[in-house]
Formats: sequence, C-alpha cells, structure tokens
Amino acid sequence: MPTLSRRLLIASGATFAFAGRAHARTRGSRQLAVYKSPTCGCCDGWVAHMRRAGFTVAVHVVEDPGTVRRARGLPDALASCHTGVVDGYAIEGHVPAADVIRLLAERPAAIGLTAPGMPLGSPGMETPDGRKQPFDTLLVLRSGQTRVFGRHNRTA
Repeated sequence: MPTLSRRLLIASGATFAFAGRAHARTRGSRQLAVYKSPTCGCCDGWVAHMRRAGFTVAVHVVEDPGTVRRARGLPDALASCHTGVVDGYAIEGHVPAADVIRLLAERPAAIGLTAPGMPLGSPGMETPDGRKQPFDTLLVLRSGQTRVFGRHNRTA
C-alpha cells in the first residue's frame, strides 16, 4: 500500500507540474521590445498603451525600424512606423494590446500581428477631435498570407 501511495503522489506532482508549465506557456511573456525611429512620437503613445495593459516595454531607438520588421519576416506592404517583438512574435504598428494578449493566449503558428499604416484612433494615433478610422489587425502567417485577427473602430 505505501508503494501505491508514493506512485500516486509522484504522478499527481508530475501532473500539476506539467499543467503549471502549460498554463505559463499559454499566457506568454509580457516582455516587449519596441524598435522605433528617434523622431516618431506616435510610437511613444503606443508604448504607453502597452504599458497600461501590463507589458514591460524596452524601447530601442534605431535609424531604420524597417530592418527589424524585414528580419522578422514581415513584408513592407504590411509596414507601420515601429516594430515590437514579444515572446517570439512580431507586432507591427498600432496593434491594440487586447489583440496582442489574445495572440499570446492562442499561440497560433504565425509571424505575428500588424496594423498596417497608421490608422487614426488606433492606440497611439488618437486625435484631439476623437476621429477614428476603421482598421483591421492582421495575423501574418508563416506562409506570408494574412487573415483578419481583429476589427476596430467599426460603428455597426
């Protein structure tokens, strides 16, 4: 009987250890590296948005953030003004924090997310008069294809 109890205890411990590791992996890291040019103020607004959402952000000022984007496999057609890297994913442009959190929870086989261009009303691109453009966050698959991951600033 003592052997059975020890086996049960070991098996239970292994199960809890594995479950804990799996839970930690699905949450993803909140360590975000952001690569931006020295003159871009909207990038600072996005960094503040990400910090408010609980990310720890390290900002790296670089002359050409596009080199980071291209090195991560994101094509120029999906470009914005800064590139973030979090838990192995590239985050291009003014992607809402909620989309990044969802990405880290779902862990799709992808390069990352992009909000191409600089849509008004996206995080960091708020306007004094409150104007907002509808925009999509795109999931960039490893094949280079994209699919809509999130829709924002839609009225209906």
